[in-house]
Amino acid sequence: MKSCKKSATPRLPPMKSVACMIAAALTVLGACIAHAQQTPAAPRALRAPDVRYDPSAPEVVQAMLRLARVNARDVVYDLGCGDGRIVIAAVKERGARGVCVDIDPRRIAESRENARAAGVADRIEFRNEDLFATEIGAATVVMLFLYPDLNLKLRPRLLSGLKPGTRVVSHWHDMGDWKPLETVRVVSEGRARSIYFWTIPQR
Repeated sequence: MKSCKKSATPRLPPMKSVACMIAAALTVLGACIAHAQQTPAAPRALRAPDVRYDPSAPEVVQAMLRLARVNARDVVYDLGCGDGRIVIAAVKERGARGVCVDIDPRRIAESRENARAAGVADRIEFRNEDLFATEIGAATVVMLFLYPDLNLKLRPRLLSGLKPGTRVVSHWHDMGDWKPLETVRVVSEGRARSIYFWTIPQR
């Protein structure tokens, strides 16, 4: 008669070992969660620029600075700054501080490099941001060279987001029925260009 061998009963790890393994797993999980919370999310890609890059000529830049009466107490924002030339001139020539805002990262990189070459990068903030979303409340002067429809779209934000008395200057395009306080014309590249000046009214 054949003898039957009993199947070997699998040996379970001691309860202490199980507890240690669970604790170790929880520790690893906690570390992973902490790391995920500390790691910044990848920046959201911005949309393509709203306007074609078309830098203002030097004589236009100077006219804009004169019209805005930029001085050393000012914080000059250029919304759609391109290569940064307006803000750089305001900082270097008039002692102001500045903020360059552009949705195109190439323009911000170029602005930063131009400011560094001019020796004024430490007095300028560079923002690769949407001009319709960036914070503008600290500006005392806002410079624009956009398109007519963009000026009109931006106008409510300027009126609500800027302090009364803040100066606004636009190259080439007006603000519809918001009549400028002053308009000058500059001949550049054989063409007369209008430059418009407003101040934010009291609310």
